[in-house]
Amino acid sequence: MNFVEELKWRGMLHDIMPGTEEQLQKEVTPAYVGIDPTADSLHIGHLVSVMMLKHLQIAGHQPIALIGGATGMIGDPSGKSQERNLLDEPTLRHNQECIKNQLSKFLDFESHEANVALMVNNYDWMKEFSFLDFIRDVGKRITVNYMMAKDSVKKRLGEESKSGMSFTEFTYQLVQGYDFLHLYQNNNCKLQMGGSDQWGNITTGTELIRRVAGGEAFAMTCPLITKADGTKFGKTESGNVWLDPERTSPYSFFQFWLNTSDEDAERYIKIFTLLSKEEIDTLVAEHKEAPHMRSLQKKLAEEVTIMVHSKEEYEMAVEASQILFGKGTAEQLRKLNESTFLAVFEGVPQFTISKAELAEGINVVDLLAEKTEVFPSKGELRRTIKGNGLSINKEKAGDPELVVNSEFLIADKYILAQKGKKNYFLIIAE
Repeated sequence: MNFVEELKWRGMLHDIMPGTEEQLQKEVTPAYVGIDPTADSLHIGHLVSVMMLKHLQIAGHQPIALIGGATGMIGDPSGKSQERNLLDEPTLRHNQECIKNQLSKFLDFESHEANVALMVNNYDWMKEFSFLDFIRDVGKRITVNYMMAKDSVKKRLGEESKSGMSFTEFTYQLVQGYDFLHLYQNNNCKLQMGGSDQWGNITTGTELIRRVAGGEAFAMTCPLITKADGTKFGKTESGNVWLDPERTSPYSFFQFWLNTSDEDAERYIKIFTLLSKEEIDTLVAEHKEAPHMRSLQKKLAEEVTIMVHSKEEYEMAVEASQILFGKGTAEQLRKLNESTFLAVFEGVPQFTISKAELAEGINVVDLLAEKTEVFPSKGELRRTIKGNGLSINKEKAGDPELVVNSEFLIADKYILAQKGKKNYFLIIAE
């Protein structure tokens, strides 16, 4: 597989330094991507560079994931408006371990081949580096003129910038450049990859390698992913879409991909899956014939959810979707784990009732029109029951004398009432 050609047709190539492709064709080449460790999980904004590493390893080269323990402490000026908080070392190590667990779903860290994936942390080599040593060994190699010419610096120092740039942030490109030099000298790393906003920092590294080690190194970037409407990719109203199931449930993760627009789905399926060009071309053609079937979005959501979570979580997400949109059964509802159940019914009106009271049994009319205010009156509830419009836990409740007790609880805590096809109400037993 030609790594550069693969990235090109997938729309994952923005800038590439001359000679990069020739280097990759010549020998097994170690290449790295930097990852910010300020959280103990990656989010889908990280996925583009992770997929670059995955394609790199498939092509026979060595992927290196660099955790920016040191650089994460000072903040990258590229497009960021604020400096970052310092992390203490235990937090840093915890975050690093969690990120490695997530990356191991994409990269092979266990192989005995030359292209086994590596994870390194720049804190390990920066923490003992004194300021005097750094300005002597690194600072004197790069001129201020060179650093000032970078777009990331120009933007922060231009007339439009109100906050300016601290010395700490100004030196960021030297710290990142030193990472590349360190990996070049210790791991024979000859290529750095990242988002297009990183081009200036990456090329500072190649320049440092040339000036300090007399070596040649290369740079490659991918486009920054945006949505077709120009808004930021990977954000929802509730914030980032995380890979950690505790932060973003697999159901919500699946729904994010399922709800992408046709235009976005056509781009994302190339970037975020391993499907071949032929498979994707066939899917796109099918989708254009019957866009209402959303076959492109369904396949995208399936592939990414299985890759990040598992086939079981994907199947549960599909079942959960069916429940919400009226096709699910009582059995499917009871199979959902609590986090999926809550994700599905997020935003649904909630009412509480005591477990002790429920244990004794409550008439359905009293429960829904008196103990809770699911229905405004008993008369309306009785009319709904008579018209076969009430369901409890996805089963029709056609008898106004029905007694609801603890056996109705899902996950020993919830009862789902449904009025008509689309109106859900969650009763929580406490």
